[in-house]
Amino acid sequence: MLSLKSAAATLRPTLSRIALKNNVINLASRDMTILSTKSGEEYRKENYNERMAKTGRPVSPHVTIYQFPIAALTSIAVRVTGVSLSIGSLGVASLEIASSGSALQLMNDIAMTGPVVAGMAKVVVGFPLVYHYLGGVRHLVWDHYPAVLSNIGVEKASYALAGGSVVLTAGLALI
Repeated sequence: MLSLKSAAATLRPTLSRIALKNNVINLASRDMTILSTKSGEEYRKENYNERMAKTGRPVSPHVTIYQFPIAALTSIAVRVTGVSLSIGSLGVASLEIASSGSALQLMNDIAMTGPVVAGMAKVVVGFPLVYHYLGGVRHLVWDHYPAVLSNIGVEKASYALAGGSVVLTAGLALI
């Protein structure tokens, strides 16, 4: 009794010869869409939205109906504040290297402009620092106590991170 594998191996050359003889298939090439030079240029001119409009199919999932979870937004914000703190530190360090004592003089000049400008400067510097720090504390807690990781717990921690950062920054700006 022939196995299925051996039967297929026996019939394959015969079927291939018949198909080649009758021009049914060409075993030397793969199936592919062949675009002429002109149609290829037209395809490159159209943008994705135009091509989808022609087909009548919606883009799925569409970005206008997708809502990021609060945990994703706060995680992205932690990264953004980290980058902003790095850029700010690089700026202050560059100012100090360029001329000794200029960063301190700049801070004194900002403080002398009045409480509104000085308070805003404190918020601009303080919020990324507080937010990034609290975001790091949040991840430290999650790393050491994975049992607190639940959908509800992560959402609560994200709201606490945002609210706590605003409250602490306001408190620091009033000092």
